[in-house]
Amino acid sequence: MSGPLCDLVVLDLSRALAGPHAAMMLGDMGARVIKVENPDGGDDTRGWGPPFVGSQDARESTYFLSCNRNKESIVLDLKTEEGRATLTRLIRHSDVLVENFRTGVLDRLGFPMAELRRLNPRLVVLSITGFGHDGPQGGRPGYDQIAQGEAGLMSLTGPGPDDPTRIGVPIGDLLAGMYGAYGVVAALHERERTGLGQVVRTSLLAAIVGVHAFQGTNYTVAGQVGHAQGNLHPSLQPYGSYRCRDAIIQVAVGSEKLWARFAPMVGLAVDDPRFAVNADRVGNRAELADAINAAFADRAVDELLPELAAAGIPAGEVRTIDRVYDWDQTKSQGLLLDVMHSTLGPITLPGPPIRLDGPDAGSGSGTATDGGRRRHEAPPTLGQHTDAVQAWLDAEDARALHAARRA
Repeated sequence: MSGPLCDLVVLDLSRALAGPHAAMMLGDMGARVIKVENPDGGDDTRGWGPPFVGSQDARESTYFLSCNRNKESIVLDLKTEEGRATLTRLIRHSDVLVENFRTGVLDRLGFPMAELRRLNPRLVVLSITGFGHDGPQGGRPGYDQIAQGEAGLMSLTGPGPDDPTRIGVPIGDLLAGMYGAYGVVAALHERERTGLGQVVRTSLLAAIVGVHAFQGTNYTVAGQVGHAQGNLHPSLQPYGSYRCRDAIIQVAVGSEKLWARFAPMVGLAVDDPRFAVNADRVGNRAELADAINAAFADRAVDELLPELAAAGIPAGEVRTIDRVYDWDQTKSQGLLLDVMHSTLGPITLPGPPIRLDGPDAGSGSGTATDGGRRRHEAPPTLGQHTDAVQAWLDAEDARALHAARRA
């Protein structure tokens, strides 16, 4: 193991996306992540498809592959005494437990928070729910698109206020996982002072509200309710998407200084009274967008982008997913991982979005590790590491017994 969290063991009891994403983030930073799956098909996302890859008797869901790299899989039936006994041993030897059961499920399995604390006072527990663990709707199941709607995100997304639109990825799940991992690292840091773990709680609702940004303060401070306005920014113009001859291009003119450079490029006078200052441009953004679209209509994206860059205007094209992963810049940032899967063979995965540079990186002699660890592992097949984890538990139990006898 390598990476800043290489001395930690994470017990991943979660399924679907929010919890698995949080655990994967910790695994990317070097933690040993042991994923507990039920014997009847394992994590729900193993069946979420198409697309599936691999042979019919060993097929894998690409959805599962997206959120379970750098993990080991052990199969446990938590409805049996044997399964609960093994889980008890895992809890004793883990630093972090990640769960996203519905409220009360862990209690019914015999592992309420009080029991977790008794088994391992140093354990940090990450609990992710749909709408919070308490409150008048604390027990509601959490599914991303429902949460996107309930938390207001869909009302801010889409071509207009009458067409609320979900984000193209399960952003509520992903954000909850990210906030959860952030909370875990903070709790681990505090454990260094106190010697005790604690429960970190977040939810899809909390995570989405947490990224409302200016749309939140627009309402809480100014009393203004935001709504979907397509790709034109509601407070800054010109800032949005425009059509050129062969693509959609995006431009961000974030200051009056940039506007003075940009206006002549689209045939407008800098002091045109309709667009003289940002407030004017925001009020007349539809008319401004028409002028920009007309100026770009006969221009190719490969011509426009260099000209905008030379003028210092931030701009870019709207890429399809294939063009993102085929882009040299994406590859240069360590955002693609080549790993060896136990049944699929060599596969390429999206990589972790964090790179850690060694202390001498600036001198040319340091090393950068993608996601904090030097070697990444493919997502596991169901139960792939059951025997290895059981052997590790036996060794840990023996070591703990020996230490207790010496003490």
